[in-house]
Amino acid sequence: MQSWPLAAPARTGIHDVAPAPDRGVWFSAQASGHLGWFDPASGKTELVALGPGSAPHGVIQGPDKAAWLTDGGQNAIVRVAWPERSVKVYPLPAASPRANLNTCAFDGNGDLWFTGQNGVLGKLAVRTGQVTARPAPRGPGPYGICATPSGELWYCSLAQSFIAKIDVRSGESTIVEPPTRNQGARRVWSDSRGRIWVSEWNSGNLSAYEPRGNSWRSWQLPGASPRAYAVYVDDKDTVWVSDWGSNAVFSFDPRSEKFERHPLPRENANIRQILGRPGEVWLPESGTEHITVIRTA
Repeated sequence: MQSWPLAAPARTGIHDVAPAPDRGVWFSAQASGHLGWFDPASGKTELVALGPGSAPHGVIQGPDKAAWLTDGGQNAIVRVAWPERSVKVYPLPAASPRANLNTCAFDGNGDLWFTGQNGVLGKLAVRTGQVTARPAPRGPGPYGICATPSGELWYCSLAQSFIAKIDVRSGESTIVEPPTRNQGARRVWSDSRGRIWVSEWNSGNLSAYEPRGNSWRSWQLPGASPRAYAVYVDDKDTVWVSDWGSNAVFSFDPRSEKFERHPLPRENANIRQILGRPGEVWLPESGTEHITVIRTA
């Protein structure tokens, strides 16, 4: 594990992270309204302004190697071309209410889907730039979203405690109920087999849903009062989950069904997102304005 303080002129409000194509790491600077870029080689931070009132939540790397962000402040999807650093804003439809945008993922057709915690699901058709939005089933709550290796889209509802598959043709959701009631499904991620891993905020469980068999498995995080926030599956199918309850990140081996705890060196690190690339797991410490990597190879 290695950590760096963010060398920025003011508090960034680092929220989510995503590896950039140049070996740097992007992060959403929710408090300052920027896309952040961190260089592990030098420890330097660069900020790219996203627009008036910006407050980005999620960031991912697209198939085009650009940074794509869900910007709750602008109620828009934002694309930052890389390395040009040019910014394009795609507002939600004028008739759409403020979505409280959360996270996004690309489907197998190259279109971007996104969640809004105020009860919104949406799609940006990348070829045309058209943004559409629709009410989410059961209202407020959509939070984490992910794509499987086959291009399927799954998301979870924190407020309504379910996961769902999106039909990318119709936009309709098929809800799947986890076995634990009111578990607070916060984020989802797919492994190489298409199993959907779920971090459960209220229950403190790490759960896995197998679509092919319509079956569930759940494991309680170690500790007295776990609070599972983010989940990510790396290139070796090791599952990583952040635990606000014990100020740590856990790795989980699905084969042995064992957790390994990786304690964070600063109190209240508050890891909100986990992403990585082969040999690296990147963590944004939203509570301390640090960025951290766990090197696995």
